Amino acid sequence: MNSYIETKDILKKYNIVANKKLGQNFLINDEVIDNIIKASNVNKNDLIIEIGPGLGTLTKRLLDNAGKVVCIELDTRMINILNERFKFYNNFELINEDVLKVDLHKLIKDNKNSNILNVKIVANLPYYITTPIIMKLLEDKLNIESITVMVQKEVADRLVDVPGGKNSGAITYAINYYTKPQKIIDVLNTSFIPAPEVNSSVIKLNVLNKPSVEVADEELLFKIIKIAFMQKRKTLLNALTNGKLASKEQIERMLTDLKIDLKIRGEKLTLEDFAKISDYVSKN
Repeated sequence: MNSYIETKDILKKYNIVANKKLGQNFLINDEVIDNIIKASNVNKNDLIIEIGPGLGTLTKRLLDNAGKVVCIELDTRMINILNERFKFYNNFELINEDVLKVDLHKLIKDNKNSNILNVKIVANLPYYITTPIIMKLLEDKLNIESITVMVQKEVADRLVDVPGGKNSGAITYAINYYTKPQKIIDVLNTSFIPAPEVNSSVIKLNVLNKPSVEVADEELLFKIIKIAFMQKRKTLLNALTNGKLASKEQIERMLTDLKIDLKIRGEKLTLEDFAKISDYVSKN
């Protein structure tokens, strides 16, 4: 049975519709599911944490390929469906909770054993909360190998861009600090029930063993990047001055010392440039 027919049958059986407030759009494209499984490279040595499994379309494929799958689902309506659907799988666990409130460090620790060698995140993320979820996964410095997720295409373009690229934003720098990102496939809105207004993309974030640049103060680095992008139409000099990082004269001296153009905008800087600025501020 293909995913479209299966999804329609489940929706009819349980008499439910997608919850717009939770950003629910149920994936029905089997080719896309194949690409997600292939990209995430799921195998029997993997613990997979799936965020927002919904009706379990992707979950079934994950369970068939992974050592264990732990699903985190906020919508209580989905709990009975998922428990009923996967009651005969001994590698299935379901948590009815907001992923932002789950202690993922404990979850991973509790599920680590001699057979589980890797931890991977796989999800079709709700559009309205994509960024907070991804940043939680990275900032919590979890022992995970990769994050393979479906997100809004416009957001995906920003996440996988290079710092200083045409689609880059403040989050681009964070993504490239913690991971090596790649786009897997673009996904038309017709791949979902109901169809969202925008297209999507599957991306994979390969988590680095250590950040891509070394800085004395990680928190300061991201504070400076945030200031620069809050006023991205201004020059970096004016943005950092308005952000009260230091006096205009001090910032001019810093940029001159670092051989950074006084007229450049923050969005044109590399991650290495911001690291140099952060370390300069730390020392002075």
